[in-house]
Amino acid sequence: MAVLEQVQDDVRTAMKARDRERASALRMIVDVLQQDAKLGKGDEVAVLQRERKKRVEAAEAYEKAGRAEQASAERFEAGLIEAYLPQQLSDEELDRLVEAAIAETGAAEQRQMGEVMSALMPKLGGRADGRRVSAAVREKLGA
Repeated sequence: MAVLEQVQDDVRTAMKARDRERASALRMIVDVLQQDAKLGKGDEVAVLQRERKKRVEAAEAYEKAGRAEQASAERFEAGLIEAYLPQQLSDEELDRLVEAAIAETGAAEQRQMGEVMSALMPKLGGRADGRRVSAAVREKLGA
Protein backbone atom coordinates (compact mmCIF):
# COMPACT_ATOMS: atom_id res chain seq x y z
CA MET A 1 0.00 0.00 0.00
CA ALA A 2 1.34 3.42 -0.97
CA VAL A 3 2.00 5.95 1.76
CA LEU A 4 -0.75 8.23 0.42
CA GLU A 5 -3.34 5.45 0.66
CA GLN A 6 -2.20 4.58 4.19
CA VAL A 7 -2.51 8.21 5.32
CA GLN A 8 -5.97 8.48 3.74
CA ASP A 9 -7.06 5.37 5.65
CA ASP A 10 -5.66 6.86 8.85
CA VAL A 11 -7.61 10.10 8.22
CA ARG A 12 -10.84 8.10 8.01
CA THR A 13 -9.96 6.23 11.20
CA ALA A 14 -9.18 9.47 13.04
CA MET A 15 -12.44 11.01 11.85
CA LYS A 16 -14.44 8.00 13.06
CA ALA A 17 -12.68 8.27 16.42
CA ARG A 18 -13.51 12.02 16.49
CA ASP A 19 -9.83 12.87 16.90
CA ARG A 20 -9.96 16.25 15.18
CA GLU A 21 -6.36 17.25 15.83
CA ARG A 22 -4.98 14.05 14.34
CA ALA A 23 -7.42 14.10 11.40
CA SER A 24 -6.48 17.70 10.58
CA ALA A 25 -2.75 16.97 10.67
CA LEU A 26 -3.20 13.86 8.54
CA ARG A 27 -5.25 15.80 5.99
CA MET A 28 -2.34 18.21 5.66
CA ILE A 29 -0.05 15.26 4.89
CA VAL A 30 -2.54 13.94 2.30
CA ASP A 31 -2.68 17.37 0.62
CA VAL A 32 1.10 17.61 0.35
CA LEU A 33 1.42 14.07 -1.00
CA GLN A 34 -1.34 14.67 -3.56
CA GLN A 35 0.29 17.91 -4.73
CA ASP A 36 3.57 16.08 -5.23
CA ALA A 37 1.82 13.29 -7.14
CA LYS A 38 0.15 15.86 -9.43
CA LEU A 39 3.53 17.37 -10.21
CA GLY A 40 4.69 13.91 -11.23
CA LYS A 41 7.59 13.72 -8.81
CA GLY A 42 6.21 10.74 -6.92
CA ASP A 43 8.91 10.60 -4.24
CA GLU A 44 6.74 10.22 -1.14
CA VAL A 45 9.67 9.68 1.22
CA ALA A 46 11.36 12.93 0.11
CA VAL A 47 8.08 14.83 0.57
CA LEU A 48 7.59 13.40 4.05
CA GLN A 49 11.18 14.20 5.02
CA ARG A 50 10.82 17.77 3.79
CA GLU A 51 7.56 18.26 5.67
CA ARG A 52 8.98 16.72 8.85
CA LYS A 53 11.99 19.00 8.65
CA LYS A 54 9.71 22.04 8.28
CA ARG A 55 7.78 21.04 11.40
CA VAL A 56 10.91 20.42 13.47
CA GLU A 57 12.39 23.79 12.46
CA ALA A 58 9.11 25.56 13.17
CA ALA A 59 8.90 23.93 16.60
CA GLU A 60 12.42 25.13 17.40
CA ALA A 61 11.54 28.66 16.28
CA TYR A 62 8.36 28.67 18.37
CA GLU A 63 10.32 27.44 21.41
CA LYS A 64 12.82 30.28 21.04
CA ALA A 65 9.94 32.74 20.77
CA GLY A 66 8.37 31.38 23.96
CA ARG A 67 5.33 29.93 22.21
CA ALA A 68 5.22 26.46 23.75
CA GLU A 69 1.69 25.62 22.56
CA GLN A 70 2.52 26.17 18.88
CA ALA A 71 5.82 24.31 19.31
CA SER A 72 3.92 21.38 20.77
CA ALA A 73 1.51 21.35 17.80
CA GLU A 74 4.42 21.35 15.34
CA ARG A 75 6.11 18.49 17.20
CA PHE A 76 2.85 16.54 17.14
CA GLU A 77 2.68 16.91 13.35
CA ALA A 78 6.36 15.97 12.97
CA GLY A 79 5.71 12.84 15.02
CA LEU A 80 2.78 11.87 12.80
CA ILE A 81 4.90 12.34 9.69
CA GLU A 82 7.74 10.28 11.19
CA ALA A 83 5.42 7.30 11.49
CA TYR A 84 5.21 7.12 7.68
CA LEU A 85 8.96 7.39 7.07
CA PRO A 86 11.21 4.35 6.71
CA GLN A 87 12.85 3.13 9.89
CA GLN A 88 15.93 5.20 10.68
CA LEU A 89 19.41 3.67 10.54
CA SER A 90 21.20 2.90 13.78
CA ASP A 91 24.37 4.84 14.55
CA GLU A 92 26.47 1.76 13.78
CA GLU A 93 24.84 1.23 10.39
CA LEU A 94 25.24 4.90 9.54
CA ASP A 95 28.92 4.86 10.57
CA ARG A 96 29.52 1.82 8.38
CA LEU A 97 27.88 3.51 5.36
CA VAL A 98 29.81 6.74 5.97
CA GLU A 99 33.10 4.86 6.11
CA ALA A 100 32.25 3.04 2.88
CA ALA A 101 31.39 6.33 1.13
CA ILE A 102 34.63 7.91 2.34
CA ALA A 103 36.59 4.92 1.02
CA GLU A 104 34.65 5.01 -2.27
CA THR A 105 35.35 8.72 -2.86
CA GLY A 106 38.88 8.66 -1.47
CA ALA A 107 38.10 11.69 0.70
CA ALA A 108 40.68 12.53 3.31
CA GLU A 109 39.87 16.04 4.47
CA GLN A 110 36.96 18.26 5.42
CA ARG A 111 36.74 20.15 2.13
CA GLN A 112 35.81 16.87 0.37
CA MET A 113 32.69 16.49 2.49
CA GLY A 114 30.43 17.39 -0.45
CA GLU A 115 31.75 14.49 -2.50
CA VAL A 116 31.10 12.06 0.35
CA MET A 117 27.59 13.43 0.94
CA SER A 118 26.78 13.17 -2.79
CA ALA A 119 27.86 9.54 -2.84
CA LEU A 120 26.15 8.69 0.45
CA MET A 121 22.71 10.32 0.40
CA PRO A 122 21.21 8.27 -2.47
CA LYS A 123 22.23 5.07 -0.68
CA LEU A 124 20.40 6.06 2.50
CA GLY A 125 16.97 6.22 0.90
CA GLY A 126 15.49 8.50 3.53
CA ARG A 127 16.61 6.34 6.43
CA ALA A 128 18.71 9.08 8.05
CA ASP A 129 18.24 12.81 8.59
CA GLY A 130 20.61 15.03 6.61
CA ARG A 131 21.90 16.80 9.74
CA ARG A 132 22.75 13.49 11.34
CA VAL A 133 24.52 12.29 8.19
CA SER A 134 26.57 15.47 7.78
CA ALA A 135 27.60 15.33 11.44
CA ALA A 136 28.76 11.71 11.01
CA VAL A 137 30.70 12.57 7.84
CA ARG A 138 32.27 15.63 9.48
CA GLU A 139 33.33 13.49 12.46
CA LYS A 140 34.89 10.80 10.26
CA LEU A 141 36.77 13.38 8.19
CA GLY A 142 38.23 14.82 11.37
CA ALA A 143 36.64 18.25 11.53
